[in-house]
Amino acid sequence: MNVPTLRDYQIKAVESIEAEWEEKQSTFMVMCTGGGKTTIFCELISRRPKGRAMIVAHREELIYQAAERLALMTGSTPQIEMAYMHATGGFFGFGNVVASIQSLISGNGTKRYEKFNPDDFTTLVIDEGHHSCAVSYRLVIDHFKKNPNCKILGVSATPDRADEKSLGMIYESNAVDYDILNGINDGWLVPIKQQFVMAKDLDLSACRTTAGDLNGADLARVMEYEAVLHEVAGPTLEICGERKTLIFTASVAQAERLAEILNRHRPDCAQWVHGGTPKDVRKEMFADYSRGRFQFLVNVGITTEGWDEPLVEVIVQARPTKSRALYAQTIGRSTRPLPGLVDQYPAAEERKAAIAASAKPSALVLDFVGNSGRHKLMTTADVLGGNYDDDIIELAERNAKRTGVSVDMRECLQDAARQKHEEAERRKREEAARRQAIRANVQYSARDVNPFEVFDLQPARQREWDKGKPVSEKMRGILEKQGIDPDKLSFSEARQILGQIFHRWDKGLCSFKQAKLLKKNGLPGDVTREQAKIWIDRIAQNGWRCPPDIRSSVA
Repeated sequence: MNVPTLRDYQIKAVESIEAEWEEKQSTFMVMCTGGGKTTIFCELISRRPKGRAMIVAHREELIYQAAERLALMTGSTPQIEMAYMHATGGFFGFGNVVASIQSLISGNGTKRYEKFNPDDFTTLVIDEGHHSCAVSYRLVIDHFKKNPNCKILGVSATPDRADEKSLGMIYESNAVDYDILNGINDGWLVPIKQQFVMAKDLDLSACRTTAGDLNGADLARVMEYEAVLHEVAGPTLEICGERKTLIFTASVAQAERLAEILNRHRPDCAQWVHGGTPKDVRKEMFADYSRGRFQFLVNVGITTEGWDEPLVEVIVQARPTKSRALYAQTIGRSTRPLPGLVDQYPAAEERKAAIAASAKPSALVLDFVGNSGRHKLMTTADVLGGNYDDDIIELAERNAKRTGVSVDMRECLQDAARQKHEEAERRKREEAARRQAIRANVQYSARDVNPFEVFDLQPARQREWDKGKPVSEKMRGILEKQGIDPDKLSFSEARQILGQIFHRWDKGLCSFKQAKLLKKNGLPGDVTREQAKIWIDRIAQNGWRCPPDIRSSVA
């Protein structure tokens, strides 16, 4: 296996984390499934100064995946601390370590993590870092924090919004936020379509909530109900056609019965797997699935983390959830493009065109709708709508459910945002009409320009850990030089605008000041610096009015 070449966003992620580490001991990275988070943190470790590194994970698949990638990128095979495998610690400790959290906290009296001297380590990585709030992880993190020179990184695909506040108490900053929507828009992941199927016998209203999600036993009882099993199996067979499909279920009994019903309709089309499936059987089953020997893989929480199969085209959510993190992990199993398809193209539009022309132009997520009662169940709108307010996400979901067919949730969110904007504008007009008799005596010679309008950006949702955080002096300096008032931006908005400014610098696009002037004259603001200068010079020579020939050239 060759050492991977980092993509542009991965390089920026590494640089952002290193910049945070210059001033802080700990930081967090949100990186979508399929974004290469293992590659990113292994690259970080390879760049770190002399000293040991430890990667902590909670699944065997993640342990071996990280160990293999770390060996590839550092040229040195790490030790593994898991079950009967013991890494060296104390006076004789050497080399990097990949460890199981369950093993680290095991032991009567003295815990296994205590044999590792924090002063020997320069880096600690917590994979699937949304688990960091658990007591087990806190014990390990606090142990290594004793060495102020040990830098700590938590990584996760998408932490729940409820998690963010707690994570903000463990990690000092959030260095990277690259979610599924970023990956799709940049052409690294395939677009996601959503289809809702009505299941009249699916009634979740009596399910309790435990630890923020539907109670496992309550959910299993509902999903194992015979009528519900058939209401899931029938549409799955009909809608999925011949496409490779991954099905998530709530219990072993549900998985077994659902696979049985699918095979009854189409012999040998489905197999099921769960945590108790012997490892050699599981390995062979995954290999057969990859080879196309059966179509439907029905699983109970086995493929949510540390499992990759780029040929999966359909995700069937037969395990409703209130957890955004869990839902994002499940749909992320389908978003990878076909192997070797996109890395050869330098531009996002080229990658998106290659995906559109491939045998896997999109992924489909199938959700079953019944009576959810008081529960807010996750959908693709919650994962793709990170920058939208909750009312827009809910409107997009309602609109998608009304169609009864597969829809592009990104388009649904955009349409919902337009609906809300048009509704707000209508209310403004009605309010203005009511106040028409009232005249203000103040004349304004100038008005503030919204940088998000200039850059055609949707303001990012403010993460819990960023709320109340002041814009740094360094950030303020750059924004003020660009003619942007930092006092009118939250920390999250300032970081988003700065990211756009740096992106434009890298791509040779015009500055904010140039884009603002072009927008004022009805011209696009995403042109090169050279083109912007030519147009602005012409506008200045024409008494600061846009010449008709320029306007017509972009019409």
